[in-house]
Amino acid sequence: MRVGVTLTTTATASLLVACTSPGPSASALTPTPSPLSAAAAVSQRLAQTAVPARVTAPAVSAVGSSGTPLKILMWQGPTILNVHLAQGTKDSIAARFCTEPLMTVAPDGSFLPVLAAEVPTNENGGLSPDGKTVTYRLKQGVKWADGLPFTADDVVFTYQYVTDPGTASTTVGSYAELSLVEAVDSLTVRLTFKVPTGGWYVPFLGFAGQILPRHELSQYVGTAARDAPFNLKSFGTGPYMVQDFKPGESLTLVPNPNFREPNKPFFSEIDIKGGGDAPSAARGVLETGEYDYAWDLQVESQVLNGFLQKGKGELVTGPGGGLEQILLNQADPNTEVDGERASLASKHPFLTDVNVRQAMTLAIDRESMAKQLYGPTGQAASNFFTTPASVASTNAAAELNIDKANQILNQAGYTRSSDGIRKTPSGVRMHLVFQTTANSVRQKEQEIVKAGWQQIGIETELKSVDASVFFSGDPGNPDTNSHFYSDAEMYTIPLGSPFPLNYMRLFYSGNPSSDVAQQANSWAGPNYSRWINAKYNNLLDQAKAERDVGIARQLWMQLNDLIVNNYITIPLIDRHNTDGKVKTLQGPKLSAFDDLSWNIADWTRTSST
Repeated sequence: MRVGVTLTTTATASLLVACTSPGPSASALTPTPSPLSAAAAVSQRLAQTAVPARVTAPAVSAVGSSGTPLKILMWQGPTILNVHLAQGTKDSIAARFCTEPLMTVAPDGSFLPVLAAEVPTNENGGLSPDGKTVTYRLKQGVKWADGLPFTADDVVFTYQYVTDPGTASTTVGSYAELSLVEAVDSLTVRLTFKVPTGGWYVPFLGFAGQILPRHELSQYVGTAARDAPFNLKSFGTGPYMVQDFKPGESLTLVPNPNFREPNKPFFSEIDIKGGGDAPSAARGVLETGEYDYAWDLQVESQVLNGFLQKGKGELVTGPGGGLEQILLNQADPNTEVDGERASLASKHPFLTDVNVRQAMTLAIDRESMAKQLYGPTGQAASNFFTTPASVASTNAAAELNIDKANQILNQAGYTRSSDGIRKTPSGVRMHLVFQTTANSVRQKEQEIVKAGWQQIGIETELKSVDASVFFSGDPGNPDTNSHFYSDAEMYTIPLGSPFPLNYMRLFYSGNPSSDVAQQANSWAGPNYSRWINAKYNNLLDQAKAERDVGIARQLWMQLNDLIVNNYITIPLIDRHNTDGKVKTLQGPKLSAFDDLSWNIADWTRTSST
């Protein structure tokens, strides 16, 4: 098996250290004189600047490209092309072909400027000594695909768009620590944080940092955000733009005629096909060579090995694929409060008991799951925070102990009925619905989990949902992972950034109205499990402001241990990124902190292996 580019844990750890260290002093930046709030300041600036008329992105020919298409299989088909409204990785990947961030993180763990002219440092004046302001200088001559210039106002607008409560953006966590984003001039942007932070690079980084065209979306901020035509026909400063899109089924991208790098991109178009499943996607690339690239090959290792023996393709792998885990709902999905299921005002009849959650964790055979289903593409996990390895806690183990689990439930007063299923001390039958996406590996994972839970007297009903629905941002669809209208749900959560603030926000509830997924915020809050814990909130507030790398590392570990030891989520598999490509395709390099499309402009094809 040929392994593609990997990201070493040493490189990632070095990045985490470098990015959270204060570093040497630099000349101070000019302080911000405006007393306005962030939203008010941005709104005032936009009101003072004329917005160009909306311009429909032009149809383009593939002049300068190879004349051949690139064919990609994404068995979880994209459903929206605006990353800031997206729920799933499939959607952010699709958006990233078109729209770009200020910076990204390369596979070796280094920062790379994208729309920024350089990486801000203390030495070049980009980082202030007090850790509160960052100044980005933007690349000159960059244009949107419709020919209009990219400027600092687009960056300011993106901040306003994302942080407007009515937008209900799914990426708002990346920008929550900012107090002000302002255009110093047309090619300079200054970011001011509420408090000094080691995570100065989190806003506008990687997939969550994609910049939107102000002139296209200025009329679609707030509650109008989901009505924008751009969401289904996006364009940006990136190498490609949308020609045709059928949500969940197909996406055709063509070269951006105004892309800044000469003789790029290589391919005349990109044809993305959605639907099917992971094994069929793997077969279509690795065995038949009918397609060029297949994303997210969550396929049994022995099946992958069989395909690889055909010799047409190879795997593209790297650490940081995310944690396959089970979330346990703390609200009651079967009870409505004011017309809302799984409301914060409700309480789950037995999953709020830490004894039950601990017993359920002890009943899962994670080692067998890893060996039988993942092989070299993942290992059993006991921690929530796993990447880089230097910050992984040593205070938990993937223990399997059915006897201990039963003993815990017996002592807690959960008695068995004649059919072996337990009841709560108040007499509620311990029946739960366990949902995940429709995928052969995940259905086998479900069976392993169910077998263990049944042995400890918890009746388990399995449910599978099409991935395009499960990860959609549709606030009206009850089967999305953010609605969480089941008792337990399983999927993979990627880290997203070397500063794990957003990752750890998945259990944060400092401001429940915005942090916890619920009807009032269109289920955009990142805390899907509805776990409320003041100690966790206080630790995260400390960690996000801590600039000393040693102290920060200890805080992240404490946060991990608080999650794991409260059994609010059950870590299953620490997954590698695992995609597949034909051998003639050159260029794909997977980063732990950005989407596979981050370097699509550098992909090419050779005539032979």
